[in-house]
Amino acid sequence: MFEDTIAAIATPFGKGGVAIIRISGPHSSDIAQQLSSRKPQDRKALFTSFYDASNHIIDSGICIYFKTPNSYTGEDVVEIQGHGGIVVINMLLKRIISLGARIAKPGEFTERAFLNNKLDLTQAEAVADIIESTTEHSVRSAQRSLQGTFSKLIHELIGELTELRIYVEAAIDFVDEEIDFLNEGGIEQRIKLLSEKLTLVLSNAKTGQLLRDGISVVLVGKPNAGKSSLLNCLTGEETAIVTDIAGTTRDVLKEYIQLDGLPLHIIDTAGIHDSNNLIEQEGIRRAHKEIQYADKVLIIHDVRDQHGINEFISQLDSDNDKRVIIFNKIDLINEPAKVVYSKDGDQIFLSIKTGEGFDLLTDYLKKSVGYDENQEVVFIARQRHVNALSEALIAINNGLTQLQQNQAGEIVAEELRLAQNHLGEITGKISSDDLLGKIFSNFCIGK
Repeated sequence: MFEDTIAAIATPFGKGGVAIIRISGPHSSDIAQQLSSRKPQDRKALFTSFYDASNHIIDSGICIYFKTPNSYTGEDVVEIQGHGGIVVINMLLKRIISLGARIAKPGEFTERAFLNNKLDLTQAEAVADIIESTTEHSVRSAQRSLQGTFSKLIHELIGELTELRIYVEAAIDFVDEEIDFLNEGGIEQRIKLLSEKLTLVLSNAKTGQLLRDGISVVLVGKPNAGKSSLLNCLTGEETAIVTDIAGTTRDVLKEYIQLDGLPLHIIDTAGIHDSNNLIEQEGIRRAHKEIQYADKVLIIHDVRDQHGINEFISQLDSDNDKRVIIFNKIDLINEPAKVVYSKDGDQIFLSIKTGEGFDLLTDYLKKSVGYDENQEVVFIARQRHVNALSEALIAINNGLTQLQQNQAGEIVAEELRLAQNHLGEITGKISSDDLLGKIFSNFCIGK
C-alpha cells in the first residue's frame, strides 16, 4: 500500500453538469471529512457542502467513500461530485491538495489498482482501450479484456508451461534411470498441443490488435489520378478539393473512418512527379514519408496507361506485399471491375467516378488484413501482446525441435522457461519498471 494520497479531476476538462474529483490513499477519508465537515460512510452517497479553509462554501454535491480493499485502486477512495464549472472544480481540487493530497500522475489510479492486485496488466490496459475505443466492436472486445478473458487464456498457458517445465526438469534430474521420461511421458504431444493453443491465441490477439489500432492506408499516384476523389468516396464526404487542375493537393490530408467496424486511417498525398515548385516538392517529400509507415499503399493510376505503372512504382519505396494498384477510370474503356492478384502488387480495376468496383476495394482491404466483421473478437490486444505471444510461440517450437532432433532436455527446459517469461510480460507478472511507466503514462489523468 502507498503512504501518500493522490487526487485528480476524473471528468473531461470544460463546462458540464457534473464534475468528479477522485481521491485515493490512506488519508482519503480524513480529507473528505475536513472538506465537508461530515464523516463519510462506506458506500453511501452523502449530499453535503464542501468548505474552504475559511469555512466558506465552495460548492455542494455528493461525496461517496469506498473503504479499502473494496475500491477501484484497492485503497481508501473518495469521489467528490460537484458542479461542472471550470473554476469551481479547480477550487475544490486546490482545497483537497491543501488538505494533504497531491496531484495524481497520468494513469496513477489504474497503476495503483495493478500494483495492489486489483487488475493485471492486460486488464489495466483494457481500461484505457475502452476510453479510446472508436467502434462498438472494439468497446465490446475491450470490455472482455477488462473482465479477464485475455488474462485467463494467458494464465492457462502459463499453468501448462509450468507443468511441462516441472516434468522436463525432473526428467533431467533422473537421466540415469532406465525409464526415458522425455519419451515415455508424452512430452512431445503436450508441447505440440500447447503450440496449437498458443497459435490460436496469437491469431485472436492479431485480430484484437487490428480492431484497436486499425490500419493506415496511403493514397498515392500522379497528379489528377483520382486520389482525392477516392478519399472523398471512402469518407462519404467532400474531404478533399477535387478539380481538373493537376496538383490541387499539395499537402498530406488525413481522415479517419470505420469500414464495417475496422478503423481505417486514410492519408491522401500530393501527386508524385517531377516539379520545380518548392511547395509541391515538400508535399511530395511528405508523401514518400507516409508511404514508409503505411500498412497499405494504394497506387491510383489511369487504366489507359497500364504500361506506365512500372515506371511510377520505381519511384516509390514500398514493399510488394503492402502495395495495391488501383486502375481507375474503367468506365472510359468499358473494362469490367475486377481484382487481379500478383506477387508484384495486387491490382483492382474500378471507376471512382461511377462507383463500379468500389465494393471490391473495401472487401479487399478487409480481407487483406484478415478482418471479418461477422467474427466476434474475443478480446482487445496491443502490439506488445502480439510480440510477446510471437516470441513465446517461437520458444515453444524451438523446444519441440530440440526434443525431436536432439533429445536435449536442458535446452527444452530453457525454451519453455523463455516462453513462460514472455507470457508473464503480458499480464505483468514479469515486467520492467520502464514498461509499466510507459503503459500508465499514456492514460488520462484521473484514471
